[in-house]
Amino acid sequence: MVFTLELLWLFVAAMVISSIGFKNYVWFISLGYGFSIAGEGILMLLLYGKQLTIGTIICSVLFIIYGCRLGGYLAVREFGSSSYKKNMKGEIKDGKSVPFGVKIAIWVTCALLYVTQVSGVYYRLHNNVKDNVCVYIGAGIMALGLVLESVADVQKNKAKKVNPRRFVDTGLYRLVRCPNYLGEMIFWTGVIVSAIGAVSGWQWAIVAVGYIGIIFVMFSGARRLEIRQNKNYGKDPEYQKYVKSVPIMVPFIPLYSVEKYKWLVG
Repeated sequence: MVFTLELLWLFVAAMVISSIGFKNYVWFISLGYGFSIAGEGILMLLLYGKQLTIGTIICSVLFIIYGCRLGGYLAVREFGSSSYKKNMKGEIKDGKSVPFGVKIAIWVTCALLYVTQVSGVYYRLHNNVKDNVCVYIGAGIMALGLVLESVADVQKNKAKKVNPRRFVDTGLYRLVRCPNYLGEMIFWTGVIVSAIGAVSGWQWAIVAVGYIGIIFVMFSGARRLEIRQNKNYGKDPEYQKYVKSVPIMVPFIPLYSVEKYKWLVG
């Protein structure tokens, strides 16, 4: 089966958690995103207690760690950083002019995306498939992405404390300009790998929607960041040299800009 009662429970959990977006529009895709993934990880452990394997426990715990880390990081930045609020003033929509019906549509769409993102591990549990090598390789890739994303955030915070008015080009930022987004993509690639040998038929369509959706979101985020940085640092010769020599998202792939791709909206 593609749609199940347990999958519905995951959707309900994501709806409840991400509903904080009605307080602040951007929270649908920030705090609501991180804590929804963590909540779904917890719920899978509770729903499938007797069918859990070492591999699925590891993956579910990684969802919890990933979601709590991301949600916590965003919460600290949102509520504890006056410089962030000052820099982002006017850059992020407050949502006050967004019609309520549109907010409902975004809420539901986001919750659906969050469910599809974790569906690779969910279907492994639902299909009651024993662990294979893919689930451990996938979990390893997930852990790598989580570490990469975490290190990138720490390095950026340290660099901004030293010189808040300069773009970051140290540490992982020498490899790609958006290493935190790269970490995200690696994390969710691990989920896809973990599903190999356990997901079948139309279930793969659900898994694929989640993966393609989050990759699209990451590239859309990279485009927004590029536009903002071009505005802030575009006249800096060092910045111009940096953006022309360091790929924006994927190491060793000569993609240096996504600003012109207007279909990357979000």
